[in-house]
Amino acid sequence: MQTVKLKPGREKSLLRRHPWIFSGAIDPCSSGLENLQGGDTVDVFDSKGNFLARGAYSPQSQIRIRIWTWGFEEQIDEAYFRQRLGCAITSRRAFNDRRGSNAYRLFYGESDGLPGLIIDVYGEYLVIQLTASGVERWRETLADLLIELTGIENIYERSDVEVRKLEGLALRTGVMRGAQPPDIINITEYGLEFLVDIQRGQKTGFYLDQKANRKRVRELTQGCEVLDCFSYTGGFTLSGLIGGAVRVTAIESSPEALNLARRNLKLNNLSENNVEWIEGDVFQQLRRFRDQGKVFDLIVLDPPKFAATSSQISNAARGYKDINLLAFKLLRKDGILATFSCSGSVDEDLFQKIVAGAALDAGIEAQILERLHQGPDHPVALNFPEGAYLKGLVIRLAG
Repeated sequence: MQTVKLKPGREKSLLRRHPWIFSGAIDPCSSGLENLQGGDTVDVFDSKGNFLARGAYSPQSQIRIRIWTWGFEEQIDEAYFRQRLGCAITSRRAFNDRRGSNAYRLFYGESDGLPGLIIDVYGEYLVIQLTASGVERWRETLADLLIELTGIENIYERSDVEVRKLEGLALRTGVMRGAQPPDIINITEYGLEFLVDIQRGQKTGFYLDQKANRKRVRELTQGCEVLDCFSYTGGFTLSGLIGGAVRVTAIESSPEALNLARRNLKLNNLSENNVEWIEGDVFQQLRRFRDQGKVFDLIVLDPPKFAATSSQISNAARGYKDINLLAFKLLRKDGILATFSCSGSVDEDLFQKIVAGAALDAGIEAQILERLHQGPDHPVALNFPEGAYLKGLVIRLAG
C-alpha cells in the first residue's frame, strides 16, 4: 500500500482524530505521490515513521486525504463499508422518530465515518450524494450494500454539488439502482404531507435538517401573523398554519418552489385565504414591508448558505446582519424571530454576534429563548465539529 509522510508537527489534528489532512501538511518528499489516483487508499505516517491513519487520497483537492480509519489492522474493503453503513442504520432506528416522518438522513458523511457520503431516505427511495474521491471509488459497492442493508431497491444519485469539482469529479445525477423516480414523491412529516422533487429540488429534494425546527416553530405560531422568508416549498409556512397562525406571508424567489408550495397547501387541505405567496427577492421585499410599516408576530429567516468557504465569511456576515436587522424592524413588541444559518464557516458564536449587532443597529432589546440545530438524523461527531453546520436562534423582542 502507498504511504504518505507528514511534515514535522503536522500530525496534531490526526492525533485528535480529525478526519482531514490538507495538502500543506504532506511532506513533498513522500515517495510515489505522483502515481496516486483519486480514491486510492494510503497509509499516513508522521515525520518519525509512526503510523497515524489510513485514508483516501485526492490529488486535486486541498483536503488531500480523508481518513477511513485510525486502526492499522482495519482493511478498507466491502466488510468495512458494510460495518459503517450498518452502524448508521442502527443509530437511525434508535434515535430517529420514524413514526413522525418517512423522510430522514440515513448517513451523514464524516460524522458517520465515511467522508463525502450523504444518503437520504424519501419513503421507498434512497438519494445518494458522493462528494469526495474516496467514496466515488467505492460507488458501486456502496449501492449494493445499501440495498442489502435497507431493503430499499430504488437509489437515485444527486452528485451534482459544486464541491465535486474541487475533487476533479464531474457532476452526475440519475438512477443508480432500481426504478426511475416519479417527478414528485409524497412524504410525511409530523402530520403534514409534502411533495418532493428528488431529481431537481434543493439539496436532495427537501430540507430534512430543519424537520425538528419546523415542528418547534409550529408550537409558537398560535394566533400569530407569520412571515416566512426563503420559504422554498412551504415547510415553515404549512407548519405555521397547522400550528394556528392566523395568516402567513411566504417569500420565495423560485417560481417552481412556490408552485410546489401551493400544491403542498392544497394537499393538506389548508385554506389559501390564510396565505400570501410572494415571488421575489427577500431583501428587497423586507425593505418594502419596512417602508410600508408592516409588522408581524413571528418571522422565520431560513436563508440559503451565504458562505460556502471561510473566504466568504465577511460577505456572509454582512448578509446575515442586513436580513436580521430588517426582520427586527418588522416585529411587533414581544414578537419572535426564528433565525437560521446553514453556513458551516459561520460558527455559532459568530452567528450570535452578527444577530446581536443587528439588534443593536435596530435599537431594540432582545433575548435568546432557544438555540436550534439539525436533528438527530444529522449527528455531529465530537472529532468533527464542522458537522454542526446548522444553527438557529429563537429570539424574543424584550419589552
